[in-house]
Amino acid sequence: MNFTSPRRRFAHATVAGLALTGLLSACGGSGSGDDASSGSSGPVTLPYWGWANGQEAVVKAFNASHKNIKLKYTKVTDQLTMQKQLTNAVKAGNAPCLVQNTAEYVTAWVSQGALADITQYVASSKDKFNTGSWATAQVQGKVYGVPTASAPAFTIYRTDIFEKYGLKAPATWDDFITAGKVLKKHGIKVTNYAGEDPSTLEVLSMQAGAHWYAIDGNAWKVNFQDAGTLKAAKVIQEIIDNNLNSKLSFADYAAVQRNYDDGGTVTRQISTWQMAGMVQNFTKSNGKWALSAWPTFNGEAAKTPAGTNQSGGVTLVTKQCKNQKQAAEAALWMSTNTGAVKTMASPTTGNGVMPALADSNAYVDEAISDKLLGKNYEPGKKVVTDSLNTVTTDWVFGPDWTAMFTELQSGWAKVMNKEQKVTDLLAHMQEWTVKDLKSRGINVKG
Repeated sequence: MNFTSPRRRFAHATVAGLALTGLLSACGGSGSGDDASSGSSGPVTLPYWGWANGQEAVVKAFNASHKNIKLKYTKVTDQLTMQKQLTNAVKAGNAPCLVQNTAEYVTAWVSQGALADITQYVASSKDKFNTGSWATAQVQGKVYGVPTASAPAFTIYRTDIFEKYGLKAPATWDDFITAGKVLKKHGIKVTNYAGEDPSTLEVLSMQAGAHWYAIDGNAWKVNFQDAGTLKAAKVIQEIIDNNLNSKLSFADYAAVQRNYDDGGTVTRQISTWQMAGMVQNFTKSNGKWALSAWPTFNGEAAKTPAGTNQSGGVTLVTKQCKNQKQAAEAALWMSTNTGAVKTMASPTTGNGVMPALADSNAYVDEAISDKLLGKNYEPGKKVVTDSLNTVTTDWVFGPDWTAMFTELQSGWAKVMNKEQKVTDLLAHMQEWTVKDLKSRGINVKG
């Protein structure tokens, strides 16, 4: 399904060096950083770390338009490098004020006391952002950053092949499986499951209402066995058991793209930013793709996962920052200023991602490709904008998320090889995650 980035997902690494202890309520708070700078004279300089294309231009524009706040930008290689470098900086007491990051890391950093609670500075701007994006920067109702990107989620499919075999865009997961069985007869796979990327299980569980992590009183609650997760597992298992999926590794991403271009696999559940790779690699099938809504579970309303992306979903403010109010102001500007947003939304000057704003319609034209979609470009816009109103807002990333995901990857590979069932993997993850949290000194209920 590769809803999340293959480059990010199969390279997950544990954030090392800091003990994950206690519960979130014991950490956080804005501290005295803001107070310490309230009487300062002259401009304050805020170190800002990120890796996304276009950020240098945004920083230049910010500095040109602000006299009392200046950003000092440092480009980090990628998301995983960011976690390692931030770990070292926090330990050394010299963390930057602003950090680009993605949703799954927020809880872990908050639990380690690394982030500032900036609710008082940004809460009044909540209505400027769509609900799904705003939720990515929150933990237990407190805000630790400003969202930078949305995660519209939808299906992209090969119209020529679907039409050839009398198929319509799958409205439900049952439709999706039915289409897969028809296509299988003609040597075509309906989707691709890479053996190193269990994000399919993650996002379908999200959609089904699962909660792998939740806070229950003064402890974390772990549940890989709830009804939503098992509902997602059933869909995935049926696809695997019936051999409806390709099993191409993202290690050779060009080969994956060629397979789609050649018609070997004909659907993906993705977000807007992933379309760029298709446009860059396709030579045969441009104009033959269309967008449709993310499939629903039978009888349920539309709901899409709160996916994350390699472009960075949130700008976080660190607790060690001595100018937290100004940092929050800068983060808000970068996510709401029209020029800054356009720079980052463009696949040429920025990342080609949808902004986190409540009204993102003006940016859809650039976020999807008319070259890829052809005559389906105009109707595709509505699919994207509609999906922004159905994003899951109650998913929680646990404090050991990266370690958990790495373990999940190992088991997922066995599922793809039919060495175990999805339910076997989930039972293992339940036991493993509870044990892992306890080993870190974190209160947990299994």
